[in-house]
Amino acid sequence: MTLAQTVDDLRSSYASGITKPLSWRLAQLASLRRMLVERGPDIEDALLADLAKNPTESQIAEIGFVVGEIDHTVKHLRRWLRPRRVSVPGALLPARAAVVREPLGVVLVIAPWNYPVQLLLAPLVGALAAGNAVLLKPSELAPATSAAMARLLPLYLDPRAVSVVEGGVEETTELLEQRWDHIFYTGNGRVGRIVAAAAARNLTPVTLELGGKSPVYVDDTVDLDAAADRIVWGKFMNAGQTCVAPDYVLASASVAPRLAASLASAIERLYGVDPESSPDYGRIVNSAQFDRLTGLLDAGTTVTGGRSDAASRYLAPTVLTDVPLDAPVMQQEIFGPVLPIVTVSGLDEAISIITAGDKPLALYVFSESPRVRRRILTETSSGAVGFGVPAAHLAVVGLPFGGVGQSGTGAYHGENSLRTFSHEKAVLTKSLKPDTMKLIYPPYTEAKDRFARGLLRKLG
Repeated sequence: MTLAQTVDDLRSSYASGITKPLSWRLAQLASLRRMLVERGPDIEDALLADLAKNPTESQIAEIGFVVGEIDHTVKHLRRWLRPRRVSVPGALLPARAAVVREPLGVVLVIAPWNYPVQLLLAPLVGALAAGNAVLLKPSELAPATSAAMARLLPLYLDPRAVSVVEGGVEETTELLEQRWDHIFYTGNGRVGRIVAAAAARNLTPVTLELGGKSPVYVDDTVDLDAAADRIVWGKFMNAGQTCVAPDYVLASASVAPRLAASLASAIERLYGVDPESSPDYGRIVNSAQFDRLTGLLDAGTTVTGGRSDAASRYLAPTVLTDVPLDAPVMQQEIFGPVLPIVTVSGLDEAISIITAGDKPLALYVFSESPRVRRRILTETSSGAVGFGVPAAHLAVVGLPFGGVGQSGTGAYHGENSLRTFSHEKAVLTKSLKPDTMKLIYPPYTEAKDRFARGLLRKLG
């Protein structure tokens, strides 16, 4: 079957109405949850093969993450789908108004390789909850997980309304040539521009979950050892291949060397004296990424790490100090286990550096000062802000997750996912009797003119 025929079949299924009943939506979500629980070991094995992910990390950040998303959605879906009443201006009374959520139609979800289960299935939860038909495109750079999803999902979900297409650039390009009602893409900005351009040809709305350099600001008001533990956790899980991982650290000359020492100690606490032998530390996804990352290691001074092994694609958790702003490691999203520390004169310079670049997907602040927190919150722009912890905002289902500017457009998780994959339709209902509309019908008499002007004054 051609890709075009697959999309046509999905569109026919959607047109038949099978995806719209609440019972169908809830049944699909329940089946997806059952798949994640029953086939958890298979999925863990695939993630281990692709990224050397520890099974516990796979449960926390991939399988369990999606289960939590499903549970939250199922609990609240009936309420989210209720028509939302809206007040009606007095001039239109008697009448009633409401906003009704309806599915968009047939949507395309393109997932990346770094969290190949979470970032494929979490959008699927929202798309199904909204009543859409869905085509899923897992990443070819995580081949074991892609194959697992292609094999398992048809066993649990309605194949009339959910399809999985594997493949690489050729297949993705062909998919982007089709007509969709929404495209949800997670990945890098370069491909995001391609997706947006393809979508524009059909005026297709898009959600772009991209990335960028998510900064961390640390000052001398915090316990540096405690802060280091959290920074190391957020940075080096999945071997740094996380879109919201701390990308670089900004600290003053009095804080930077002490923080660097604390980070080195934290790495040893979390991954042992030899992270290469730790079952909790992952590997770089492929040789191209490995070569790119090892090419960034010559910036500044290596505090800890720096060791690599091309055969196993191992790159040690690495902390660099004395890193200049024009170094290659500061000119691109790192997306790997390399953490540069940039010394700044203070908060003013830190804010200047942050605002000089693209708006990041996330920004993290380790400071007990309300003034510092307030200034960073109000004087910078980012997809999210985390005070005292990186990356954990993803676990709060009620928070929207998404970027701003170059780090993305649109948001999802929880009710925000339903909003993303729905059209909010305006509905106004007014009886023909009594016909109060006569007050504004032509011909416009002097009395009607006085009424209209008086109405405008009241509305003002």
